[in-house]
Amino acid sequence: MTATNARRVLLAAPRGYCAGVDRAVIAVEKALEQYGAPIYVRHEIVHNKYVVQTLEKKGAIFVETTEEVPEGSIVMFSAHGVAPVVHEEAAERKLATIDATCPLVTKVHKEAVRYAKDDFDILLIGHEGHEEVIGTTGEAPDHITLVDGPQDVDRVEVRDPSRVVWLSQTTLSVDETMETVDRLKTKFPLLVSPPSDDICYATQNRQIAVKQMGAEADLVIVVGSQNSSNSKRLVEVALGAGARDAHLVDYAHEIDETWLDGVSTVGVTSGASVPEVLVEEVLEWLTRRGFEDVEIVKAAEESITFSLPKELRRDLRAEASSLVED
Repeated sequence: MTATNARRVLLAAPRGYCAGVDRAVIAVEKALEQYGAPIYVRHEIVHNKYVVQTLEKKGAIFVETTEEVPEGSIVMFSAHGVAPVVHEEAAERKLATIDATCPLVTKVHKEAVRYAKDDFDILLIGHEGHEEVIGTTGEAPDHITLVDGPQDVDRVEVRDPSRVVWLSQTTLSVDETMETVDRLKTKFPLLVSPPSDDICYATQNRQIAVKQMGAEADLVIVVGSQNSSNSKRLVEVALGAGARDAHLVDYAHEIDETWLDGVSTVGVTSGASVPEVLVEEVLEWLTRRGFEDVEIVKAAEESITFSLPKELRRDLRAEASSLVED
């Protein structure tokens, strides 16, 4: 890419839906088609306003707790995963369940169970209160200590420094996570790393693309919701890569025209839970303001897909009825 005075857009690729989000959203749509409304979903299926509102119009009901779901109903667990206690609560309420947890999150859950079984102290790098962190912690609460960034390392204590492993939330900033790991390794030289990177491929690819365009962009617009961890990280990565300014918006109409003052190059990307239609609206908004030249900044090719939850191959309405009868 070369510098130019013309108004232009650098469009990140890849961007938007990852395989886990695509699977989760399709799972809700398929469940509504097969079983009819309502389908209850525990927490937002993915962290995006538009997606949640669209699915609500089709008959999905989003709830915060299992207790809000009427007995004998179908409930789906979101892509962020849930703790084992939530499955137990669903069984007690005689609910038929669909588990739409992203397989990459499930991988972290299984690692937590395995290391807890081997009596390791598990240092989980992640953001306090995030659904994914709550779900992973619930797999081994007596063994997991949350480490919320590099600044948290000094307070961490373990039982045996020779039996410590780190795991992470899948949607974190790669750079900040590795800074946290480096500090942990300084404090605990025998710290064990997971067999493979916990931060998901899609999160990493989107951050790499933003790094590539950040140095040339006067302004970076990230399409995504405020409660989306991976979307918020993209804003941070853009600023860290050299972008003069960066903002997170759900919709094109949220863009402030004053952000364009003195701007000749705008970078555009979107979080892993954002449908492409929202990016297209941003591009149209920019085109109307003279940013007609669009250049693709490609960081990687993505071809990963995940099969739909196996529960969608069963008659869950019948299962729910039989649970209530039993």
